[in-house]
Amino acid sequence: MILEETPDGEGGGDGGFLLEPPDGGSVRKGCNPLVQTQRSRLQNHRARINQQINKEMRIRTGAENLFRATTNHRVKETVALELSYVNSNLQLLKEELEELNSSVDVYQNDRCPGCEGVDGALATSYFQRKGNKILKDLHLAIRTPSRNEAGLDLLMEYYNQLYFLDLRFFSPNRNLGVFFHWYDSLTGVPSHQRTLAFEKGSVLFNIGALYTQIGARQDRGTRTGIDCAIEAFQRAAGAFNYLKENFSNAPSLDMSVASLSMLVRLMTAQVQECVFEQLTLAGIPQEPLSQMRLAQEAARVEDVYSLVYQTMAQPPVRDYVPFSWTIMVNVKAKHFRGLSHYYAAIALCDGPVVADSEISKYEKAFIQFHVTAPEGPSLPVLLQDSEERRKLAKAHLRKAMMNHEEALRLHAVCRILRKMDLLQEVVSLAHRRSLAKYSEIDHEDDFFETAEAPEVHPKTHQKPEIKTPNFSQVKVTDIFHRLGPLSVFSAKSQWRLKGPTRLTRGEGGFGFTLRGDSPVLIAAVIPGGRAEAAGLKEGDYIVSVNGEPCKWGKHSEVVALLTGVGEEGVDIQVVTPLREESLGLVDKKATTLSSAGLLRSDKENGGQATLPGPLLGWNKKAKRGQGPRRLQPFSSSADNTSTSH
Repeated sequence: MILEETPDGEGGGDGGFLLEPPDGGSVRKGCNPLVQTQRSRLQNHRARINQQINKEMRIRTGAENLFRATTNHRVKETVALELSYVNSNLQLLKEELEELNSSVDVYQNDRCPGCEGVDGALATSYFQRKGNKILKDLHLAIRTPSRNEAGLDLLMEYYNQLYFLDLRFFSPNRNLGVFFHWYDSLTGVPSHQRTLAFEKGSVLFNIGALYTQIGARQDRGTRTGIDCAIEAFQRAAGAFNYLKENFSNAPSLDMSVASLSMLVRLMTAQVQECVFEQLTLAGIPQEPLSQMRLAQEAARVEDVYSLVYQTMAQPPVRDYVPFSWTIMVNVKAKHFRGLSHYYAAIALCDGPVVADSEISKYEKAFIQFHVTAPEGPSLPVLLQDSEERRKLAKAHLRKAMMNHEEALRLHAVCRILRKMDLLQEVVSLAHRRSLAKYSEIDHEDDFFETAEAPEVHPKTHQKPEIKTPNFSQVKVTDIFHRLGPLSVFSAKSQWRLKGPTRLTRGEGGFGFTLRGDSPVLIAAVIPGGRAEAAGLKEGDYIVSVNGEPCKWGKHSEVVALLTGVGEEGVDIQVVTPLREESLGLVDKKATTLSSAGLLRSDKENGGQATLPGPLLGWNKKAKRGQGPRRLQPFSSSADNTSTSH
């Protein structure tokens, strides 16, 4: 998903800066969105074209119904003429949309697209007053992440903040009116959803997309650049695969299971291409076994690109994936199949005659080299007969030239690809090289019928690894930390605020026993004591003493505040949790498109937390939260000492 961009946003500077929310915590903002208005125009243009296509489709449907219903010959002719105009307009609009969807330059600079923002009703009164603005600020902060590690950290930081927001404000028992606006990255159609899971899924999709941009920007003429590209494409595949496995019933086409499966395969294909390029950095090897290995690597690249092409050619993916993508994948498949046959040919014709002592080694390699055994003499004869090897090499070169010619033909068919001179130059160079080698080994007195060369068996020494995003590498601070521990102060827990209540010390103290940390719990109320008279109950949490907040206070700190008061007494404010919620009992049924997550322990709720990979729930059952810990008797030596006051 792509965020909508507005030209009047905030921000500035390439490295971003800190947005300070009113309740503590921080989030980094992206760079200046004013520089990114060309992408805003692109998204708006795509949306207008989609609206025009929908209008023309409705007109065509009506015209077709009229054509079938009428018996008037003149009306039929008029409707048929109108249908020809409508079909012509549809074709032009689809070509224009395809060109926009294939636009690469606008996404190849250093920033990502922008966003529109969020609006709507909010969960709690506090969120209505402050949370909505902060959520908007967080959403706008990721509108323009830089295309590097800092940009990825920014997106992951926002994703992790959504984890805290989900736990604190979004109850699984009701649907809130918070709208999130995104554009489909393949069609440009806007999508609007109320669920936080849609926002998390869209951010995760953009993490994968940002990895693809980082991988595409690497200098693959160096070993370091290729290694970085492989790492980026593997992490992109991991992000898309994680999204596919954790989300269902996506409201947009680009996050459907079919689209994500296609993207995962496309990323792994690019990894495999980079692995092949690693082997060619130092030039074409001269040793026959190394040349055979290169041929098998090229065959492996062809194999994975053919799989991607088959995925793109099947409905429903073919209906919205740009035609230029499908053609480019097919061009690459043909190109690498041609390369596999070319390297197989030079391994046969350029290598020396195999000595008797090495026959077994080469036989073992050649047995696993072809998909099917080549026609002609036996393998030992082939290895030691230079003429037979030349004939088989010639057959491989013929296949190499045929595949490169087919790749050039497909390239010329697509108007978008014709603008990419570099791709055509690479394929043309490979074709000329195969043709030159064929002319070199071709003899004028060759009157024999060239046999059909078998396909090269695909094999790789480095399989792509799908790397799931590591959200724990980015530590974030809950921006609503001051509200208190998530186990108590969240939309999933119900409680009632009471006080401030004035307590004075009696003969038996304040008449209650404290226990626990963050927040401190009233473990017991002494019958007839001052606390009972003031309405305090067992299970209440102390949130302030004499106006000083102590939601995160340790047991010893709260005890010190209480023991330090004089005869004038103390003002205590508490919250009384509802029993069913305080025990962590929540509805097992998650609403559609609700985000699921696990509540942390009290210690994890504060300060800087390292997230263990927030869970995504998209039409899946939410896991039951870990409610507050069961009260256990306190030992006299522990920090949590049960204390009477």
